[in-house]
Amino acid sequence: MKESERQTRRRRINTRLRDWGWEVVPYKPDVLPSVYTHHAVEEYPTNTGSVDYALFYKGNIIGVIEAKRLSLGPQNVLVQAQRYARGISHSSFNFRGFKVPFAYSTNGKIIWFQDLREEKGYSRRVSNFHTPEALWEMLQKDIQRSCRWFKENPNQHPKLRYYQIEATRAIEEAISQGKRKILVAMATGTGKTYAMVSQVYRLMKSGVARRILFLVDRRALAAQALLAFKAFEPEPGFKFDQVYEVYSQRFKREDIEGVRGFDPKLLPESYLTHPSPSHAFVYISTIQRMRINLFGREQAFETRDDEPEEEVEAAKLDIPIHAFDVVIADECHRGYTATEEGKWREVLDYFDAITIGLTATPAAHTVAYFCLLYTSPSPRD
Repeated sequence: MKESERQTRRRRINTRLRDWGWEVVPYKPDVLPSVYTHHAVEEYPTNTGSVDYALFYKGNIIGVIEAKRLSLGPQNVLVQAQRYARGISHSSFNFRGFKVPFAYSTNGKIIWFQDLREEKGYSRRVSNFHTPEALWEMLQKDIQRSCRWFKENPNQHPKLRYYQIEATRAIEEAISQGKRKILVAMATGTGKTYAMVSQVYRLMKSGVARRILFLVDRRALAAQALLAFKAFEPEPGFKFDQVYEVYSQRFKREDIEGVRGFDPKLLPESYLTHPSPSHAFVYISTIQRMRINLFGREQAFETRDDEPEEEVEAAKLDIPIHAFDVVIADECHRGYTATEEGKWREVLDYFDAITIGLTATPAAHTVAYFCLLYTSPSPRD
């Protein structure tokens, strides 16, 4: 028997909303909006019909959800959500006729999302609903104003080579155009990690990002990246970790053998499970560990001969999709073998974040996933 829309809403959509902080309640005409503090109000009336869910936070209607049964694809249904967004009667918002800033369409399994504030904003698939706090945080952010900072403050770091500066400029231009999957190909020896540390500083300084995840596929590479952040001087007289917090996972002795003064700061678990606008940090992690944190140890990568098994304390955490604003995937061409490519992508797809891939040798599956924006010259040029 096929699942009806009502069943899809009750079994799937309501459950996912509750899991991420929304209280699902039926619409009642005598209830004032101020009562709704973190509520998904069902069958909320608009001038163009009743929307399946209206999302309220602190008495403000900030989003709408159009639902369909499981057997239907939800992407095209986003147009209906946009129509309801225009028909909201009582709202303090008006974005070119849209009376709410955010819209979703879903069949309980697949979720599409759009930020209606952006005139050229693209809809995108997300892995889950945002929490009420995440939407409110997003509402406070002016991405276009942050992107203007890039042009007003061009990268002129004295220790960057011209092609490293060109790479950061290409990334910033792409973000300004609304792109969210970016691939930078820089030849071995051209200093892509150094360039990315500079880019991370600029992303945080501009306000485009507050929380950044730097992913690698080996703990030894995580240690190298951490040293790069500690060594980089983004402002005269200040190292990166004196300006912004830099955290990492726990290392094994062999990962840092021979390195003097290596004192990594471990990321507090609450930074992952309860992200806050007050947090501004970089977290360096292996993609293997992050997969355990997201999906549990039973969903981890198979142990490889050249990579020791992850620490025994790593466990599944309830991490919301807005935990990071930007995810940087180093050596993203590898895919961690063809059979595990899906697991690699699931980690990147989990977060509703701008994703930047770094590689020296872009593979076909990597280019298909990202948008190739910049290729550096060889280090001899």
